Amino acid sequence: MALLPGQHGAPLLVQPDAVDRNEGDVRRVVRDYAGFVGRSLRYLGVGEADLEDAAQEVFIVVHRRLDDFEGRSLLRTWLYGICLRVAHSLRRKAATRREHLMAEPPERGAAPGQDAELQAKEARARLQHLLAELDEEQRSVFVLYEIERMPMKAVAEAMGCPLQTAYYRHQAARRKLLASFQPSQGGES
Repeated sequence: MALLPGQHGAPLLVQPDAVDRNEGDVRRVVRDYAGFVGRSLRYLGVGEADLEDAAQEVFIVVHRRLDDFEGRSLLRTWLYGICLRVAHSLRRKAATRREHLMAEPPERGAAPGQDAELQAKEARARLQHLLAELDEEQRSVFVLYEIERMPMKAVAEAMGCPLQTAYYRHQAARRKLLASFQPSQGGES
């Protein structure tokens, strides 16, 4: 019997031999972790146009493989590993795609009083751009630790690396991101 964390940390008991027969467990995982999966895929570089398809692909893998989950790590860590593989696959396919799909039609402008929303949207877009400049390992560690607030030990497990390596990747990513916010050292005074 495996103990899976459910919504708000409440344990979800799953008997490995009964998982494939109990659709309720898969539905519970989808319900409890859909937001986490969507955020993870977005921060791993999946475009808005592909986000729903990528999330569906993650949960198809969950449906097929939930009975293989042994509970040696957090369910969230296992899900993130699936997200990593799906995002990597989609980025590889997107590199050969000739057309560039748009998630939404172009904006017509912001309504009055929507400055805060526009600034937040621009900040998210800038963060996405900065995260895209990091290598895959650094981005993954940064997203899991800083954005998803996972403990570094769980991050190291998800990445399949030693704890010190995860800390090093986090610090390297943080230095790169902070450097991009520094004013240029050039001609400005």
